[in-house]
Amino acid sequence: MASSLTRSTVFVGGSRHSSNLPAAVKIRLTNIITNGHRVIIGDASGADAAAQKHFLDSSYGDVTVFCSGRYPRNNLGHWPVHPVTPPQGATGFGFYAAKDRAMALAADFGFMIWDGSSAGTVLNVLRLVRAQKIAVLFNVPQNTIINVKSPAQWDEFLLGCSDTLRRDLRDRATAEEWAPGETRMRQTELPGGGPRVKGLKGVL
Repeated sequence: MASSLTRSTVFVGGSRHSSNLPAAVKIRLTNIITNGHRVIIGDASGADAAAQKHFLDSSYGDVTVFCSGRYPRNNLGHWPVHPVTPPQGATGFGFYAAKDRAMALAADFGFMIWDGSSAGTVLNVLRLVRAQKIAVLFNVPQNTIINVKSPAQWDEFLLGCSDTLRRDLRDRATAEEWAPGETRMRQTELPGGGPRVKGLKGVL
């Protein structure tokens, strides 16, 4: 198990339509457990709940569930909860995006489980990249992995997306997320968080 000096905080998230985790995804979640990394995860149905179940079945305790508002929709392991206050008047996607932004800032890395079409999961990749973090995107239908480590790699990935997905991303992203030249995202950590790391070795 990783020492306290090398442990990282991993943001695990994904699409609501990815409730059945492929074996390759479970292997990476198990790698996170084996290396003793901190897990921060959302409370949605689908990939969030499925990953929560994997951690629960593995009796893994170093998990924190983030939620928008006071109470999580899913917390299968009864882990600590980190509530995030959404912007006043936020509803729908804007309401739940508050927790995703908080997790992108708190994490060292992101592991996103993608259904191949939903914008929300891909938008978390963008948030991580803007915060100078590495995002690992697992495309469930194609059973492939994409590592996005820089804005240039994000731009390359975006070129391969459909026009519909690009429009959806642009509509949902904040100005800071889409074009951060004027305002930089502030990097924060969970209380007691470990140091930043640059490579994926020993994480996923």
